[in-house]
Amino acid sequence: MGGEGFGPRIVFYLPGGIPVTETVTVTWFIMLVLAVFSYFATRNFDKVPKKFQNFVEVLVESIYNLTKQTMGEDKLGFAPYMGTLLIFLAIANIAGLFGLRPPTADANTTLGLATITFVMIHFFGMKSKGVGGYLKGFLEPFPALLPLNIIGELATPVSLGFRLFGNIVGGMIIMSLLYGALGSLSNAIGINIPVFMTAIPAPLHIYFDLFAGILQSFIFTMLTMVFVAMAMD
Repeated sequence: MGGEGFGPRIVFYLPGGIPVTETVTVTWFIMLVLAVFSYFATRNFDKVPKKFQNFVEVLVESIYNLTKQTMGEDKLGFAPYMGTLLIFLAIANIAGLFGLRPPTADANTTLGLATITFVMIHFFGMKSKGVGGYLKGFLEPFPALLPLNIIGELATPVSLGFRLFGNIVGGMIIMSLLYGALGSLSNAIGINIPVFMTAIPAPLHIYFDLFAGILQSFIFTMLTMVFVAMAMD
């Protein structure tokens, strides 16, 4: 990553000198993959589902069931957004397995998604309780806690965004340092073939890229559902 450290590289510039980073290009690629998947997943449905249709139906049903169990049956309208968020984050977090830089290793992505959650919390909270009724909640259990309640609400997107960012970029940094150390070890013992870079990193890739990536996408989505539901109830 050169002089840019662990930050995203600039891939190219748009007219006017606007930089386009790895984060943007990989996000575009993920969006394209999801769009193509959605196209083929929703055309030519059969009355008797086959393998691919079965997978799609199980996926959609699982997302609706998760939304129902977490937010309540009256909030099933959030399922499409929550499902999209979960799938996007899952793919973005495991992008490192395919040699791509995860978009969630960029704080701009995670804080952007956390800001959407923040807006949803307060918008749907006001829509459900009314502006006056919702703002009155900041005075509970007694008015002296108003400043702390406001700080707590402002901390929500920060904690959401940096939790996801920290876990993903932390794993990426650890793997980069490991590859550097293994490369140095190979050179130190005079073996030009990087034998240490094959089997040793595999278990860590499974943990940091696959297990932790999917877990963090699930946690972010679950917290979004919980915070929105709590604001509305």
